[in-house]
Amino acid sequence: MKTKRLFIFDLDGTLADAYLAIQRSMNYTLKNLGYPPVSLLEVKRKVGKGDKRFITSFFPEKDEEKAIEIYRRHHKKSLLRYSKPKPYSRELLYMLKRRKKIIAIASNRPSYFTNLIIKKTGLARYIDLVLCADEINSLKPKPKILNVIMRKFQVKKQDTVYIGDMDIDMETARRARVDAIFVTGGSSSLKSVKKYRKKVISKLNKILTIYQ
Repeated sequence: MKTKRLFIFDLDGTLADAYLAIQRSMNYTLKNLGYPPVSLLEVKRKVGKGDKRFITSFFPEKDEEKAIEIYRRHHKKSLLRYSKPKPYSRELLYMLKRRKKIIAIASNRPSYFTNLIIKKTGLARYIDLVLCADEINSLKPKPKILNVIMRKFQVKKQDTVYIGDMDIDMETARRARVDAIFVTGGSSSLKSVKKYRKKVISKLNKILTIYQ
């Protein structure tokens, strides 16, 4: 088993499940603007590149600004109602803290909504740093978000691992030159990350058997 000091996680689809909250907010927005609803699968396949890109991907340009306004207003309540921790996420983070590890979140989701999910799911107590793309003006897969976190804690690349559920997460880890773990069952299929060097898990607690 290798030793790592810094464990950086994506949030949506990795530590938390907010897909239903996202779908409810999107379908509310679509209905208000006169469009048909979308499936949960379609939502899962389109998230991950920031909420503005996600929202506008469902609308023509003339409705984009209004859609963003409606969606974000609805999403505050939706997240509080429907977001939940992924299985074994709390147990994993608890054990990592017992092992004196540094835990961070690196997310493309806006910081307001990210922190809302973390508090709602009960994960906040375990996390040393939450960093979102809007705070550094840089979306994944650009590696800046991981580099900023590593500099913050003065941890070397070889002592860091990034865990995510999307191809964009694996690309971010590749560009930052850190180890990567792909969590199945999220937004991207295993086939879509085939080209990346990574470890694959279906349950978060398996991380404890990979790194010490």
